[in-house]
Amino acid sequence: MTGSPQAGTPRAAAPHPVVARVTERVAERSAARRAAYLGRIAEARSQGPARAGLGCANLAHGFAACGPTEKLQLRGTTAKNIAIVSAYNDMLSAHQPLHGYPERIKAAVRDAGGTAQFAGGVPAMCDGITQGRAGMELSLFSRDVVAMSTAIALAHDMFDGALMLGVCDKIVPGLVIGALSFGHLPVILVPAGPMASGLPNAEKARVRKRHAAGEIGREELLAAEAASYHSPGTCTFYGTANSNQMLMEVMGLHLPGASFVPPGTPLRDALTDEAARRVLRLTTPVGEMLDERAFVNGVVALLATGGSTNHTLHLVAMAAAAGIELTWDDFDELSSVTPLLTRLYPNGTADVNHFHAAGGTAFLIGQLADAGLLHEDARTVGGETLAAYRRTPELTAEGMTWVPAPAVSGDPEVLRPVDEPFDAQGGLNTVRGNLGRAVIKVSAVRDEHRAIEAPARVFDSQQQLQDAFAAGELDGDLVAVVRFQGPQANGMPELHKLTPPLSVLQDRGHRVALVTDGRMSGASGTVPAAIHASPEAAAGGPLARVRDGDVIRLDAGKGLLEVLVPDEEFAAREPAASTAPPGDAGTGRELFAAFRRAVGPAERGAGVFA
Repeated sequence: MTGSPQAGTPRAAAPHPVVARVTERVAERSAARRAAYLGRIAEARSQGPARAGLGCANLAHGFAACGPTEKLQLRGTTAKNIAIVSAYNDMLSAHQPLHGYPERIKAAVRDAGGTAQFAGGVPAMCDGITQGRAGMELSLFSRDVVAMSTAIALAHDMFDGALMLGVCDKIVPGLVIGALSFGHLPVILVPAGPMASGLPNAEKARVRKRHAAGEIGREELLAAEAASYHSPGTCTFYGTANSNQMLMEVMGLHLPGASFVPPGTPLRDALTDEAARRVLRLTTPVGEMLDERAFVNGVVALLATGGSTNHTLHLVAMAAAAGIELTWDDFDELSSVTPLLTRLYPNGTADVNHFHAAGGTAFLIGQLADAGLLHEDARTVGGETLAAYRRTPELTAEGMTWVPAPAVSGDPEVLRPVDEPFDAQGGLNTVRGNLGRAVIKVSAVRDEHRAIEAPARVFDSQQQLQDAFAAGELDGDLVAVVRFQGPQANGMPELHKLTPPLSVLQDRGHRVALVTDGRMSGASGTVPAAIHASPEAAAGGPLARVRDGDVIRLDAGKGLLEVLVPDEEFAAREPAASTAPPGDAGTGRELFAAFRRAVGPAERGAGVFA
């Protein structure tokens, strides 16, 4: 390697007053829990390499399958042993490229004087496949299964560091939560990169709406979808998977510029090799590195890019795993000062390949840091601080080097500087009122659609709304209330199947909105959607008392979510029970009954861990 990502970086700007205030508030709120967490990992770290304390039979089991050289190294404590934890499977396009990573990593670690072992695999499920299916009700819980699987892989106490291989939705947050349970270890997240751009996103959206309106059949829709999702790599729209990649880079868990390099390229291979070498040299454990500055940086970057609403759950849950209490109020306050700098589908027509070509994460980080919106002194795996991430990797005849990010965006319709944003505020708002609290993604919603006052039409499942639309019953202004979709009710599935019919109604000139205790994720689009409503209906939340015809006011700008029913009358109503068929068995759902009983509210990350 001929260059360091840290070299020649400018001095950090002073933090913006709001960023500084929110960070200080998070630190104060979290002080006791964070101190306890840091004390726990300091104690684990003080004991030195854990395998040094293993009994002889234990250690012999740990290296029995290794070659002679690795056995000699693992007998002692001089050479470091790196755990590889992977979400590889060959059904999912985003994870299929990870197939050859373990052997490549082992070779790179061996050449650098260490050893590496494949410690364990974690499940990886695809929300794109399970949309509208029973399997989607396992999706959010899969995050915590991934976290537990990661902990099991690391529990053998054979390791001095870890490389986590994963990309999509719940997988990356789960890997991070699991890694934080072994927070005394240095950890790097290793991505795989996006597939090449396929069918333009605007055309894909148009075809979906035509199918929802009954204008085209299944074969035409399938042809469009197959042209969109067509090869190994991450889906290219800016949903939860690619929001994950951006967050891991801005929070310092990826190498600089690693997120959106395509799979199967020499530069991707070079970055994977460097991650393997780098983890051997890391001295800052992941539990210390992911502090309140890192999480505030993640929230700001999410807001600046109009990223997935799923991260109002995942960032909260990841922070909790590090002893840090992050709240939706923190998101809201940071959103008020964070400019929207990208237009990526579903907030525009471009995809992450266009974003990467326009300057990508290095340009984004530089812009936000110069405005004081990022803590550039936050620690990272790619250099001493986030300042290293102003640079982007290149492959030359001499090897890989890092060079400064472009000073000007390569495409201002995709990526803009701080002083010429698409919007003065971030892409996510919190709304609140007598219907509880919810999150709304406004980055793709036109100004004229951000406030609505209309009668409620209440549904207890996604299918009920789809059936009503197909029967022609939805004609006129309405606020669709889709309840009993929270984590206690059925695992909090994503409700992507609602986007086409609601978009069709809006395109017909009706004023339309969605209010739900379920999720919409990175595919939240042009219809205003107040999601993650908390407390959820199944826990006695106020959505259970809404009736057809109640007028609901949703105003993203003013932060309002309320039903216009007299308080005394509304409070006196008996909460309704779900009219949807029970969804507690079949497709493995019966195995997750304990999760549904233990899960916390959306505002606390919708996790099963205390």
